[in-house]
Amino acid sequence: MLYHKPVTQRNRQDWACRDGFKPFAGVLDKASVCGSWSILWTLRLGYSAHDRDGVISSGSSEGEFGMADYVQQRKNMVESQVRPSDVTDRRIMRAMLEVPREQFVPTALRPLAYMDQQIGLTKEGPGGEPRGLLEPRILAKMVQLAEIGPGDVVLDVGCGPGYSAALLGRLAETVVALECDAELGAMAAEVLPNLGFDNVAVVSGPLEAGFADEGPYDAIFVGGRIEDMSEGLLDQLKDGGRLVAVRGTPVHARAVIWRRIGANFDVKEVFEAAAPLLPGFAKAKSFAF
Repeated sequence: MLYHKPVTQRNRQDWACRDGFKPFAGVLDKASVCGSWSILWTLRLGYSAHDRDGVISSGSSEGEFGMADYVQQRKNMVESQVRPSDVTDRRIMRAMLEVPREQFVPTALRPLAYMDQQIGLTKEGPGGEPRGLLEPRILAKMVQLAEIGPGDVVLDVGCGPGYSAALLGRLAETVVALECDAELGAMAAEVLPNLGFDNVAVVSGPLEAGFADEGPYDAIFVGGRIEDMSEGLLDQLKDGGRLVAVRGTPVHARAVIWRRIGANFDVKEVFEAAAPLLPGFAKAKSFAF
């Protein structure tokens, strides 16, 4: 369905579609129709795999892994990976216990959903690494660093299949989840509404450009590694707002927080982290003459 009114935190109650569906997450595309934004909602119900040349594919069954197994795996993830990694915010741990991480990967990969590693869902990205789900402990520490409050409006840059947006949606009032990859964005737009996240809107566009229409934001969460920060993205922070990203190279990178103070930014490196390079954030190559 095509709409002509942007989804915003200010008119969230107007998100309901004409056919009687309640407000839920969708894909907002920056195409202009009659001089206004057009909104293309993904209304498919139920989870389906998005196969990209065999990289994202579904299995026919989950084997011996049932719902009870996943509940226990979530507990193990929090107790053995998250809590020992200096994550002290109980809201984050509660969110990770509640949000079914396995729903954000194809069926064949669900038994691996709670391992202490990144889960690649795409072909190699700009840094030679596939994109997908960040390692749980890195994700939790980055979310904690962002200091998300219950009344915050948050931009999730590079939301991937939507797991990070789901966690942020448990902490914030409204989340705008930005994704440039059509397959990953479609997965997020399909799974999030099925899990009841009506405070998350999935939007499409270049990651480095952010999504200024819904700004300024209390916090911007960049779900991957960057080599160069976009000034346009920083400009979308409110005064006092925080932006969190992993900055560096594949060999050496650290989680960094930018905090806006008027027209300036306080920048602090906090902890070592590994994450795939996001499209649009590679450092411009210099040429020697």
